[in-house]
Amino acid sequence: MGKGDKKTKRGKINRGTFGARRPRIKKRPSIENKLDISKKAKIK
Repeated sequence: MGKGDKKTKRGKINRGTFGARRPRIKKRPSIENKLDISKKAKIK
């Protein structure tokens, strides 16, 4: 169980693949995208 093992996290890192042991980290939408700058209150 190590770098050559397909089923371990270390083996997935070594091969550069993803799976149940090493899922992809999904990018969260940034705060800037959530708050729409164009819809700000207009200053009079």
